[in-house]
Parts: sequence; C-alpha cells; structure tokens
Amino acid sequence: MSEVLRFGVVGAGMMGREHMRNIAAIPTSEVVAITDPHGPSIEAAREVEPEVGIHNDLDALLARDDLDALVIATPNHTHREVVARAARSELPLLIEKPFATTVAHCRELEAALEGYPAAAWVGMEYRYSPPVARLIDEVRGGATGDVRMVSIREHRFPFLPKVGDWNRFSRNTGGTLVEKCCHFFDLMRHIIQSEPVSVFASGAMDVNHLDERYDGEQPDIIDNAYVIVDFAGGERAMLDLCMFAEQSRHQTEIVVSGVAGQVEVAQPEGVVWIGEREQPTHPRVRRDERRLQRVPIEVDETAMAVGTHHGATYYEHVAFQRAIRGEAPVEVTVHDGLMAVAVGQAGERSVAERRPVELAEILNDYGRND
Repeated sequence: MSEVLRFGVVGAGMMGREHMRNIAAIPTSEVVAITDPHGPSIEAAREVEPEVGIHNDLDALLARDDLDALVIATPNHTHREVVARAARSELPLLIEKPFATTVAHCRELEAALEGYPAAAWVGMEYRYSPPVARLIDEVRGGATGDVRMVSIREHRFPFLPKVGDWNRFSRNTGGTLVEKCCHFFDLMRHIIQSEPVSVFASGAMDVNHLDERYDGEQPDIIDNAYVIVDFAGGERAMLDLCMFAEQSRHQTEIVVSGVAGQVEVAQPEGVVWIGEREQPTHPRVRRDERRLQRVPIEVDETAMAVGTHHGATYYEHVAFQRAIRGEAPVEVTVHDGLMAVAVGQAGERSVAERRPVELAEILNDYGRND
C-alpha cells in the first residue's frame, strides 16, 4: 500500500466535498478521482481539488488502477446499488450514513460485504467530534458508573436543499429518523453498549416544507419528534429533535447519567461537564459545584476549518486510515450501520402507527418496507 492513500469519491455533493476537504487536509491521503452525474456538483468539487480526475460514471472510476480506497457519498436511496457495485472492487469503503434507507437494503449489503477483504466502514462521524469523543472516554473510564439514561437534544435549522430535492421525501431518505437521526441512535447504542429492544416515538411535519411542492407533491419528512429507546439492560435513551430552531443556544446537547455521576456536552460550545454524585444518595443532597468539572475541548485548527461537527469528519478519516492500513480495527461496522437504521425505521413506524415498536419486529419483518 502506498505511503499516501489515494481516494476515489463517489458523489460530489455537499458531503462528498466535505470528505474531499478532509482527505486533502491529512498528509497521508489525497483525492485522485470523483464521479457524479450532476455537472454543478462536479464544478464545485473542482474548486476543492482542481486537479482531480473526473469520471462520468462509477464503472469508469472503478476501472482505475491507482485507487487505495473509496468514499461513497451518494443520496441515501442509491446506496443499495452503489455500495454493491463498489464492493466488487474489494477496495476499502467508507459509506456515508445512513448505510441504506431500510433494514431490508441494509441486510442485502451486509450479506454482500460478509467476509469483505478490506475495511468496510459506515460514516457515523458524530462519534469522532472531539467533545463527544471525550464524553465517551469519560463514560468508558467510569465517570458515570453504570449508565442508566442517555438524553440527546438537537434543535437546529431545517434540512438544506439537495440536488433534485431528493431529501424532501421519505422514500428517498428513509424518513427523518433514519436520514438525520441514525447518528444519534448510533451514539446511544455506542455509549450504552447494549442492544435496543423497543422504540416509542411521536413526531410530525408541523412547520417546515408545508408550502413546498415538487411535481405537485408535498414533502413528507417530519420536522420534530420525541423518540424513546429502551435497551436490553434496562437502560433508556431519548432524542428530542426540532428542525425549526435556528436560534437555539446549543444545536446539540448530550447527557449521559449513571449511578455514579453524569457527563454532558454541548455543541458548538465544545465543553464537557463531568459531575460526580455524592454517596450515599440522600433526597436532600443539593448540587455541589465542587463536584462539577468543566473541561473545554481543544480541536485542531485544520480539522475545524475543513469540516463541521467540531472536526468530526477529519478525525473519522484518521481512524479510517488506520483501519485501511491494518493498524486498528474497523470502528463503525456495517452491522452498526444496520442497527442505527433499524432504530430509525422503528421510530418512523412508531410515529406513523402511534404505538411502541419492538426492534424484533423491524429486524425480523425487514422485507415489509423493501
């Protein structure tokens, strides 16, 4: 394998270009080729990397003999086909989230990648945001003791426009709880280190996209939800999502609570708070600032400049490159990607049918939404 890893990027939209910038910022990697059928996206990608090779289709890109790895950043509903075709190359793959739009498609891809000879990695970059990574390290180090609750709040701006407006319809995205929130369901599972067993969600499209029409069709993606996820060990997690909250002080807040303490992070502030509980617990115990530690998190300036989420994509690529070189295992597996989609799909079904949904129902009846 070459000293500098040569990447091909499939899909030159917003996320494809973010991957391009982050790959170029790491001294041990470069982007040598891209493919995308959309001319303006190709031109925007040329601004990121003027010398990059341009290919009209995926087969032409895969015919190159100078690639060391691929990033797949095409629209969600294309992953089923694109990942399967890309896997024939047997090159390392970084597949942007969500892994696919339904569990059925995820199952197909998981089977296609079984025994894959190279790294196959699903792009859950939120794990790699330095403040979130520090929160996870604190939990692993025992700051919370046994985790009992995880709370995630994201109050943010609406979905951005995408090429052809594909992200306005659940048939293309998997629904908001798959498209946007698979990141958070992955974090819940990663932090708790247990399997989700049921999902109860309430949500709707109440504010955004109501006046939009595409070929006469109104979008159907929800813009707010509460989602409660129960886990096998009795732990529970909650997502509070609002996508018409541009002026929120913090876009994302994560709180992990356990028997020994609590760890919190807020972004974009980038500060981790670590709180130790007083033992033994007493009903009249008050908040004690001496037991609360504030930890500002430093982030490499280059990482901050080339991406979003506090440099998460940069650090994700650093970890992916270690896996490519065999220096570390794949940290976000295709099964992780499948489970994040499964929780999102269960949430979408719960919203639609106004009832709790067991994960077994989604995982065992996966052909229903094929």
